[in-house]
Amino acid sequence: MISLWPSPVNWSMPHKSDLFEPATLLMSSAESLTCLIRQTLSQARIVAETLPDCDGLQLYLLAADFPQDALSPKEMYAALHEPAYWIFCWASGLALARRILREPALVRGKKVLDFGAGSGVVACAAALAGAREVVACDIDPASLQACAANARLNGVQIRLDSDFFALQEEFDLVLAADVLYDKANHGFLDAFLQRAPGVLVADSRVKNLQVPPYHLECEEEAETLPDLNEFDEFRHVRFYRGQRTLS
Repeated sequence: MISLWPSPVNWSMPHKSDLFEPATLLMSSAESLTCLIRQTLSQARIVAETLPDCDGLQLYLLAADFPQDALSPKEMYAALHEPAYWIFCWASGLALARRILREPALVRGKKVLDFGAGSGVVACAAALAGAREVVACDIDPASLQACAANARLNGVQIRLDSDFFALQEEFDLVLAADVLYDKANHGFLDAFLQRAPGVLVADSRVKNLQVPPYHLECEEEAETLPDLNEFDEFRHVRFYRGQRTLS
């Protein structure tokens, strides 16, 4: 079993990708995404899956029959050191997407930023729930390709961006899932509130976030898809709410 736990990512370094071209961003089929992931995992296969309890939301994900015990040493190294986060729907992203679809007033009519978008599940959920504009931000060009493909799969429009710090615009709400696994990333919590008056973070790794003005709002269970046989504690997702204070 591959352990693809999130590893620290240096989000503090602005990233402009040479691959950020329309031709590469508009990959919209399981076949094209399969070709993309097979650059590092030769036997991987991407398939469209309907997510449970998500009102029909679909994602292109790694096929559940992926032979994880047949990786070459090179592929194992790539899986551990250059993980393709976008091929999974992580538990916190699934929980946040479910909550948005269950409580569409959270995003309806708002300009929303999905930070560390990965597969784009949260961005797609926000668009389906009636957000006025949705921006999916991720430093990984492959993730942005997956976000574009998943948006098309669900018949929604989202905007893509690779550089959080270059976004010179205000949002109504910042959404983020499973981005606090490295304590160094906690600095983003202040940066989020500089971009939006409200922030909603879903996280299964941080049990007791102590960063004012963020507070624990609620908790729920979710699972990573396809199943990684995670410990039960990583299926327990906490929602932290941040609200900009008036100076």
